[in-house]
Amino acid sequence: MDAVFFFNSALLGAGLAMDAFSVSLANGLNEPRMSRRRMCAVAGTFAFFQWLMPLLGWLCVHTLVERFAAFQRFVPWIALFLLLYIGGSMLREGLRGGEETERAGVGVGALLMQGVATSIDALSVGFTIAAYGAGAALVCALVIAGVTFALCVGALKLGRVAGTRLAGKASILGGVILILIGVEIFVKGVR
Repeated sequence: MDAVFFFNSALLGAGLAMDAFSVSLANGLNEPRMSRRRMCAVAGTFAFFQWLMPLLGWLCVHTLVERFAAFQRFVPWIALFLLLYIGGSMLREGLRGGEETERAGVGVGALLMQGVATSIDALSVGFTIAAYGAGAALVCALVIAGVTFALCVGALKLGRVAGTRLAGKASILGGVILILIGVEIFVKGVR
């Protein structure tokens, strides 16, 4: 493993993390008083899934290629469904106008769904890193996770600041962002 390997892994991580970055921004908007500990937990969830999915893809390439290829066509649909559901819930809550000053954060279940929805396309990265040995694939996935974590923490901080300024409209904006991300993943995936 050389510097080019790490550079390419970091670039791959940045590309894969863009959906998680956007969802983190929406989460920060929704919860402007998010603690640092919670920010690390949210960013850590996204990083975990961005680490896990490429490894699962790599494993599928080395074991279940035929089955994974059949599953691949459902990836955009799954991401669309999950993000429409979460975004729609946030949008509905914001439109009801019942946002309290102290908004509740995204629950564990919704956060896990966000993590899966934003990283499920990373399964296909397993094909990209299929030539790597197990150790190199693990290191690549760790670099991807580290980049994802850093970008998501930055997005949460940015969202927190904007969420404080947007007060009552943060849930609406966050819901719209999640819905748009779901549509974007779907459109890119069905081409």
